[in-house]
Amino acid sequence: MPKKEELVAFAYRHGNKDAAKEFFLGGMTQAMHRLAEQAHPAFPVTIYYAFRQSETSDDEGTSSTGWETFLDAVIRAGFALTGTWPMRTEQTAALKTTRNALASSIILVCRPRATDAPTATRREFVAALKAELPVALAHLQRGNITPVDLAQAAIGPGMAVYTPCANVLDAEGKPLTVREALALINQTLDEALAEQEGDFDADSRWALTWFEQSGFAEGEYGVAEQLSKSKNTSVAGMVEAGILESKRGKVRLFKPAELRANWDPIAGARRNDWEVVHHLIRLLEAAGESIAAELVAKLGTKAETARELAYRLYTICERKKRAHDALAYNALVQSWPEIVRLAQGEPPLKVRENADLFEGVDTEG
Repeated sequence: MPKKEELVAFAYRHGNKDAAKEFFLGGMTQAMHRLAEQAHPAFPVTIYYAFRQSETSDDEGTSSTGWETFLDAVIRAGFALTGTWPMRTEQTAALKTTRNALASSIILVCRPRATDAPTATRREFVAALKAELPVALAHLQRGNITPVDLAQAAIGPGMAVYTPCANVLDAEGKPLTVREALALINQTLDEALAEQEGDFDADSRWALTWFEQSGFAEGEYGVAEQLSKSKNTSVAGMVEAGILESKRGKVRLFKPAELRANWDPIAGARRNDWEVVHHLIRLLEAAGESIAAELVAKLGTKAETARELAYRLYTICERKKRAHDALAYNALVQSWPEIVRLAQGEPPLKVRENADLFEGVDTEG
């Protein structure tokens, strides 16, 4: 097939980025129209798609050019999104050790938009997002969608609110663009993750706020102490807990590798979710999933909050461009099913898979 007919947005083939985007949008819209024409009203149309590129601006928040262009074409074709299915499509070994690559792709479920589709206001759209997206978020987390995939997976539930409408109008009566809708979806997702902070203990809530401001770098003691009062904790108490150091007027959170190797989650009188997450990362990086599973086995159901905190920390790292730290939190969630399986006393997955190969086979010859 001639290269110029490929439906890709390469600027060098079309002179500039805008022309390449228009070419892609026009071709994708045409393709979606053909799908819509052939779709049977009794059955949904499913579309397999994956794109991680995101952009951040002060005016519009975080959005994704690839998703914006694709979804614009889907909507122009007369489709409404009714659901999404995140699908694990990548091998996990490299994802845990090299970069924050996508682990999943998304199956979009579409049906033709109703001819009498209503018009909604921006206020109504945001209210619907705030009502429906936290429920979808909890469902995605229970399914162990990795933090790096979470924003992409949440586009579906968000667009399921946006696309059934003929138009969503802003305060000036102008239609809300797909780009603006995606930014609002990401903003609502971030708010939903922030609301989960209520599940964390006081020390961890302090550490989250401090980490967002300073990461693992030093900060002023006075600022740290003032923040601790608003979080109902104290710097001295967190030093005792072993999650930070305070000296010469400076305060700094310990990195996972700096935490005490002999930490006992059962004996500790001041255990907090923050140290559980970072001890799990320390053990995972130093000794692997089986050793991390020993800690989860000791903690029991209390370990589950650590996974919620890892999601929140990943979101902060991605927004603050802290790629190295983000990788560690993503890897912990990525490994969580295997860690829990091992903590429950089951054999490692690879061993069990090999055993299944010989199930029912007479090995006596």
